[in-house]
Amino acid sequence: MTSKHSEPQGKILLVDDDPGLLRLLSIRLRAEHYEVEAVESAHKALAILDQFRPDLVITDLRMDKMDGIGLLKELQSRSPGLRVLIITAHGTIPDAVTATQGGAFGFLTKPIDKDELMETVERAMKISGSADVDEDWAAEIITRNRKLRETLAQAKMVAATDARVLITGESGTGKELLARAIHRASPRKDGPFVAINCSAMAENLLESELFGHVKGAFTGATRNHDGLFQSADGGTLLLDEIGDMPMRLQVKLLRVLQEHQVRPVGSTEAVNVDVRVISATHQDLQEMMRRGNFREDLFYRLNVVQIGLPLLDDRREDIPLLVAHFLQEISAEADQERKVYAPEAVELLVTAEWPGNVRQLYNIVRQNVALSRSPVISGELVQTSLGDHGAKLASFSEARDEFTRNYLSQILQITMGNVSQAARLAKRNRTDFYKLLARHGLNPDSFKIR
Repeated sequence: MTSKHSEPQGKILLVDDDPGLLRLLSIRLRAEHYEVEAVESAHKALAILDQFRPDLVITDLRMDKMDGIGLLKELQSRSPGLRVLIITAHGTIPDAVTATQGGAFGFLTKPIDKDELMETVERAMKISGSADVDEDWAAEIITRNRKLRETLAQAKMVAATDARVLITGESGTGKELLARAIHRASPRKDGPFVAINCSAMAENLLESELFGHVKGAFTGATRNHDGLFQSADGGTLLLDEIGDMPMRLQVKLLRVLQEHQVRPVGSTEAVNVDVRVISATHQDLQEMMRRGNFREDLFYRLNVVQIGLPLLDDRREDIPLLVAHFLQEISAEADQERKVYAPEAVELLVTAEWPGNVRQLYNIVRQNVALSRSPVISGELVQTSLGDHGAKLASFSEARDEFTRNYLSQILQITMGNVSQAARLAKRNRTDFYKLLARHGLNPDSFKIR
């Protein structure tokens, strides 16, 4: 991959306390016509930052005084958007993952492969550290929930890098919506966004869809077929429900992520691809790794930055906003007058149980609009639609009683059923404490150890 350009291709600041590695990387990068400044410590890097103005910083993770993570934080403060690559030994990959979650572009593992170094540097140089982000990049995600707004702020920051993202959350929480939003906020926004559900098809079909195939590769392969990696070239590929990907394909995916090349089924030639991979799952991949159902090396490649989405039950203040948005959307689709919910119907929606999250809420709203004969959707219709999932949110009295019962149980467990001691801990007199126990159906004898 020798460059023919004589002009400098960009400025790179190298930071490593190993003189040998510093010299080797300098030689390799200068041979590719990058302008290189090499220093032995994070403090020296910060000292020349304004003077040298690098396009990219490559720093070792483990250094004396200030390590790579400390340097990364300083660089983010002084030069927001500056791309940073972390160099790490195999044993410190989890630390490198932590660094990339903090905003690093990516990481390189020792011993550093020359081709991987040059490919990663080239990608880092191509991706601007800051993108012109449309104000409506996350318009499809309706929320006023504080935690979700913080999540969106994190997603917007990560979008400016080319780091791989793992989105976690239960089914229906909006993982694909978030992936699309990250794509729109990224420098790849003008490229394609392609999504595939890894649990929705058989293994052989999934392999062909992802990696492509050549004519005659198998029965029915009557022509060459570009896979989704090739279709997403220059853009973003979402691998939804990545936890359901078969082991054999996990190995093949890992190779693509490492080499940035894809080999279609039945072909002997690899095709270069430039794709940002976002993966999503509702499963616990770390537990799957412990059971041997998901590759650890693939997990670390995919989980550079992890973003979790909350349950709808944990963002109930968003339900009226979402309902209003869905009603407007459905009305516009059907080109008909917008229907509204009666106040008691909205209360039912806000207090209901939502195991299917936002997707289930949308389906309920669509069903209510279709079945309501009146412009005002009634509480009775909503109750029928909810079935067994109605009224999960406890009333104030119910919540207070549950707290009191749990509190009393905890004190009785601590004192092993000694009422006098428990009353002292609760700062109540013994008579009142007995009344509280009777009111909440608690027998102190059941907490005594026999």
